Amino acid sequence: MARSIDYGNLMHRAMRKLIHDVLTDVAENGLPGAHHFFITFDTTHDQVELAAWLRDRYPTEMTVVMQHWFEDLDVSEEGFAVTLNFGDSPERMYIPLDAILTFVDPSVEFGLRFETQDQDDDEFDDEDEGDDDPTPPDSPPPLRDRSKASEKSDGEGSSGDAEVVSLDAFRK
Repeated sequence: MARSIDYGNLMHRAMRKLIHDVLTDVAENGLPGAHHFFITFDTTHDQVELAAWLRDRYPTEMTVVMQHWFEDLDVSEEGFAVTLNFGDSPERMYIPLDAILTFVDPSVEFGLRFETQDQDDDEFDDEDEGDDDPTPPDSPPPLRDRSKASEKSDGEGSSGDAEVVSLDAFRK
């Protein structure tokens, strides 16, 4: 049996460690300057802890914003817990790092997107069907705007675009 290096999973682990380190620093020192985060996560992940009304409203994925108002950020090796405000209703939630789909800091145009193998297969299937997309194949895919589909914790939108690094785009 041939052995190979699984670069995709190694990169995902490294990027989740980066998110862990950033959130740990924010928990200890607060958000510096204009930094803020849009974090989209899979609400179907078995370790996600959400209020029932949030799970009902966002049955597959949800984007939260950590900017002006958040409390009790507690980061562990596996994930983080935070209290966010949803229309004057504070809600505690736990998000495992493995459940994160995108992590974006628009203040510095930084973003990460994690994809599953199923999403990769779908992208390759679309390419085989003669997609007219002029984007070069080596370009990272654009970040989808989830602002209309997801409630922001601070009620504010973002007008800046962020560059997203797709780690799986380079997988063979």
